[in-house]
Amino acid sequence: MYKAFYGLSDNPFSIAPNPHYLFLSDRHREALAHLTYGLGETGGFVLLTGEVGTGKTTVSRTLLNQLPENTDTAFILNPSLTELELLATLCDELGIESGESPTLKQLTDLLSSFLLANHQKGRNTVLIIDEAQHLRAEVLEQLRLLTNLETDTKKLLQVILIGQPELQQLLKRQELRQLAQRITARYHLLPLTEQEIALYVQHRLQVAGRHEPLFNRRAIKALHKYSGGIPRLINLLCERALMAGYAQSKVPIDGKMVAAASSEVLGEEIKQTNYVWPVLAGLAVVTTFSGALYWFSQGQSQSPSEPSKVTEQATKVVENVAAKAPKQASLSASQRVLKNAIDASRDIDSAYASILGLWGKTPYVGLSACQAANQQGLDCFQQQGNWHTIVKLNFPAVVYLQDDSGEAFYGTLVSRQGEQLLIQLNEQQLWVDRDWFNRHFSGTFELLWQSPNSTVTEIGRNASQAQLQWLENSLATIARKPPRLVSYFDQELEQSLREFQRLHGLRADAIAGSQTLVQLNLYLSDKGPRLVENRGRY
Repeated sequence: MYKAFYGLSDNPFSIAPNPHYLFLSDRHREALAHLTYGLGETGGFVLLTGEVGTGKTTVSRTLLNQLPENTDTAFILNPSLTELELLATLCDELGIESGESPTLKQLTDLLSSFLLANHQKGRNTVLIIDEAQHLRAEVLEQLRLLTNLETDTKKLLQVILIGQPELQQLLKRQELRQLAQRITARYHLLPLTEQEIALYVQHRLQVAGRHEPLFNRRAIKALHKYSGGIPRLINLLCERALMAGYAQSKVPIDGKMVAAASSEVLGEEIKQTNYVWPVLAGLAVVTTFSGALYWFSQGQSQSPSEPSKVTEQATKVVENVAAKAPKQASLSASQRVLKNAIDASRDIDSAYASILGLWGKTPYVGLSACQAANQQGLDCFQQQGNWHTIVKLNFPAVVYLQDDSGEAFYGTLVSRQGEQLLIQLNEQQLWVDRDWFNRHFSGTFELLWQSPNSTVTEIGRNASQAQLQWLENSLATIARKPPRLVSYFDQELEQSLREFQRLHGLRADAIAGSQTLVQLNLYLSDKGPRLVENRGRY
């Protein structure tokens, strides 16, 4: 319904587990690493827990896709089974013929034979049980007995238990202490942080065809507040907020719209500000001041023809306030120009049209700004940052701003001279100082750039010497120091890469992944307009 309005080709916030929308936060990657380690050579039980909707199933499906081809997997989604039913289901998943009405012993023997045969063929066998908190204690004990089959170096059946936090309590029971001792890796998946929510939302929008940010910073804060960082709730809130935005023809989605969505989806009432007491308090102050003024003017023992000194002073105060009021209410000519420019810049499309113009490109009818840029050989790059981030990158940028009332407006940074920025608001170009920019900048900006024609998506320890030398040269150029000749990924290169990643809010894992490579190439690029021409890098 709203896809065309937002420039989307698909519904980005469906709660169906679509692998195309897979987003692995740092927490999900860490969970995946723990599971992978637990399924190493020794095998055994691996435990993954987390609250409802935190992405446990997503991690498990990703793990399945990363398992070697010589792995046979069984996935059990409904663990509310007896021992006999569980073993029968396991046989079905592994393609083991069990006949009609087999006994528990027959199923155990069939599984043992299958596992031994699989091991002799050089194949691994993995069992994944979702919603494992519903497993009965006797069923878990049966699984433990099944994993007793082993060689000198590994278990022939490896089991992954995925469940809610109650699973941890279940495994603490006395009768399950032997199983608990066989858990080789465990990880508790926490909800997304506010920063991860911003990345999560933008990722899903990009997969659905929209590269421009659609949720402003206050909307992200509201999503974090009302969802608690649970991806499933984030999807529900975003979906409802998009529907509301479509109904109001409003872009971007703000915090108020997310709060309203929370009221509808989660049934939470949004507290309204109570203006009765502030008004009454104000009236009380006015009444008290008036009464005191009257008392002072009437209570002095002096002739009626001589005004009270207090009355004179109060009158002068009132006259001064009255005299100053028109001056405070009126705006200077420059302030009026700025206010009118801000009011004319509520539509982000005008800002994108401006930045496309700086690159000598034009908007395309029927396409979003980033889609139009892609058609003309440019890429969009959206980031959170501040004055220093923008100055270092030195590219013209579309900036997300807020006026004194907290309402959103959009501008295009065209040029910079020292502490002054030339900003275009709709069709008006104005110079603003750093203090004004910092007070109004929301922290989100987007720029266009021409990415290099490279197929390299990651440079790590096992990269080729040519790639490692390029990485060393790039980091040295950005840091404005001579590059070294490197033949392997040494400690100095690792330290330089980590420092660069930390400086730019990236995960400092000493692996130059896609985001790190984009940041590096942004500094190294010599194509396109700049805020300051011929400026030294970094």
